Amino acid sequence: MIKFPRVAAVVLVALAAVVAGFTGATSSASGKSPAVALKGLQGKTITIWSNENQPDRIAALEADLKTFTQRTGIKTKVVAVPDGQLPTLITNSAAAGKLPDIVAATDMASTLTYAKQGVFDPAAAQAVVNKLGSRTFSQSALNLVRVKPGGPVAGVPSDGWGQMLIYRKDLFKKAGLPVPNTLERILQAAKKLNKPGMAGITLATKPGDDFTSQSFEGIALAEGCQLVNKAGNVTIDSPQCVKAFNYYANLARNYSVKGNQDVTTTEATYFAGRAAMIIWSPYLLGAMAGLENDAKPTCPECKSDPAFLAKNSGLVGPLGSAGHKAVQFGLVSTFAITSQADKPAAEAAVEYLMSDGYTGWLALAPQGKYPVRFGTKSSPHKYQAAWPHLQIGVDREEPLDKAYDSASLASIGRGASSFTRWGFPVGQGALVGALSGEEPIANAVGSVINGTSGVQAAKQAKSAVTRIKSTLK
Repeated sequence: MIKFPRVAAVVLVALAAVVAGFTGATSSASGKSPAVALKGLQGKTITIWSNENQPDRIAALEADLKTFTQRTGIKTKVVAVPDGQLPTLITNSAAAGKLPDIVAATDMASTLTYAKQGVFDPAAAQAVVNKLGSRTFSQSALNLVRVKPGGPVAGVPSDGWGQMLIYRKDLFKKAGLPVPNTLERILQAAKKLNKPGMAGITLATKPGDDFTSQSFEGIALAEGCQLVNKAGNVTIDSPQCVKAFNYYANLARNYSVKGNQDVTTTEATYFAGRAAMIIWSPYLLGAMAGLENDAKPTCPECKSDPAFLAKNSGLVGPLGSAGHKAVQFGLVSTFAITSQADKPAAEAAVEYLMSDGYTGWLALAPQGKYPVRFGTKSSPHKYQAAWPHLQIGVDREEPLDKAYDSASLASIGRGASSFTRWGFPVGQGALVGALSGEEPIANAVGSVINGTSGVQAAKQAKSAVTRIKSTLK
């Protein structure tokens, strides 16, 4: 998966929402920490590998876990996992019988892969979900990390982010345009607002690029296009997918910036005030609010007000189209318990991080960590309610709900209930992960933008995806 730049390094702050009391006698139904059998675990040490490897985040996680140790007597050792090193570390440690107890912030494709290989323990993860209450989680997030449809989760879903359509509220209001929450409305706005010096939309078009694949997938899902069906057959050549290819190409050719656009150039165009819309991840939000010195908005109005774009941008999570319900491309991370873990101690730690320690975990990077556990049994929206008040930014910080309006933040929240991806809900997550090497979808997008018909581009994609699928065990 693409690593979006400048993930904010937010230092953990004291949180008033932390609930006192983590004991074996506490009931999860009360909204406090769930019941955990702690007898005999005091003094034990569990190891947690964290893919959130920035020093500030490691320090914040360690500070959060100190409370867990004080309450349970279980000690923790947090180890930062360098970018791209998890596969090597997993392979070597599994062979040596030295896996950690927990792997934190694991992407959903890796979570499913390691569960299939016997490295992660789905039974332990499901036990935590059951204790916390499965209905307190986003059901779409749970479905994205199930070993198979209806089966146990491969890891406990910890947080997620959804791809967004960001638009200039001021330009839309002046033009009398509605919120662009459907493909029809996006195209309508792109046509009306596109003019010299102002693209109707800026979106990824670079062939072979994961950002292009993700951006297209978000549009395709809104069009009802699926990569594979429930039977596992490749369906990227369906009429809905052909329509999605043609739609995306129309936007790119006629209403976006010419040439190959990627994660850097699309951001630069929107920040310069030269696009009315952009498809991006929520990791843009801190910089767009003028809170990061190395990525300041450069629009004319931004010189006197660095937060101008944040104040005048709306955020749309789920997208729909005529005949298709609104859904949102989403990526979910997990707390995975390994097969070599001290299960009772590891489960206790994950339960803590998903309850009393949860707001602290989300505070590490709230713009990219929407709670996929919405609340507790007694307070169903507890964590959703806390999230907008968390601080974003690097060089300067302010709460999300100060930087962005309530309608935009509510749209992000709705997205967490409709997160989806190609393949994952039907047990084909491994196939989607395998596509990241060749990027056949991004290549097909590039072909149709350069003049290939949607039908031919879809056939091109199907041939490549089918070939890659045949290599999987």
